Amino acid sequence: MHMNADQTLLVLASASPRRRELLSQLDIRFTVSAADIDETPRAGEAAPAYVERLAREKAGVVATRHPGAWVLAADTTVALGTELMGKPRDAEEAQAMLARLSGRTHDVYTGVALAGRHEAALVVHTRVTFRALSAAEMAWYAHTGEPLDKAGAYAIQGKGGFLVAGVEGSTSNVVGLPLAETVALLERAGVPVPWRTS
Repeated sequence: MHMNADQTLLVLASASPRRRELLSQLDIRFTVSAADIDETPRAGEAAPAYVERLAREKAGVVATRHPGAWVLAADTTVALGTELMGKPRDAEEAQAMLARLSGRTHDVYTGVALAGRHEAALVVHTRVTFRALSAAEMAWYAHTGEPLDKAGAYAIQGKGGFLVAGVEGSTSNVVGLPLAETVALLERAGVPVPWRTS
């Protein structure tokens, strides 16, 4: 029987350039097919449950478009206590988020899901501590444009690295794809990785 081309592929269900870049670093072959879903949190939904649900939903939507493929999806959120902090709408909202995170430790959760030929999901948790930020620093960073498509209004791998005093856990998780855990998930599912071709 002729094998559909998708059957040998990993499909990344994400429009995030950070996730594409992280996965590309490992030389894993994949294509990209973004999922457009409603990302509204449910009433009382805790951060770990929220990111796992969204990752599973994204993977499921894209899996229907790519029968026979492995589909990898992820969703990241920042939580300050029980409050989920999504992406800021504008520089002013970014500045307000930064002010709340300043001098405090917050939690970053990423849900990672695999669908299609194999289904599995996991949630990775990292704690990030911001140093105390001055009003001028927050205003400058908010207006660089970098925070606008980032949960919690910062990019640890970009200019936003200067905000961070410490990280406890996976740094790639804060960027948007926890590499150690994602690789373990892919290997368990039998997705071809460069160091294990058989």
